[in-house]
Amino acid sequence: MLRRGMSLSMFSRQHVLAAALAVFSVGNALAADCVLSITRSACPGQEKESFSKCDGKASCDETVPAASASQCTLKAKSACSNKRLDVTKYKKVTAKYDGAPIDGGKDFCVGHPDFPYASKPDCK
Repeated sequence: MLRRGMSLSMFSRQHVLAAALAVFSVGNALAADCVLSITRSACPGQEKESFSKCDGKASCDETVPAASASQCTLKAKSACSNKRLDVTKYKKVTAKYDGAPIDGGKDFCVGHPDFPYASKPDCK
């Protein structure tokens, strides 16, 4: 119903905005927290650089948006990527979705090709 002084276009914009906000709110209500627990093992002498992504610590948690446990799993696998082979020797990434461990707390980086030095004493 149009109020006095409102044009049809104003009325339509208000409805579109209200509908968009409702959809956004419902979408956020359906998503749960995906918490990635990341622990880095640094190459010898590279601890400061390797741990810089966790504020100087070897381990930290990162909360990322995910609409499902399977999407959280994909984000955990993606977090295993390592472009700094001479800095980070290995990363362990586990994930929780809505507070529950995914795959029993599995390390998603086991066997990942970005960690060729994982079982060696140095990064050579």
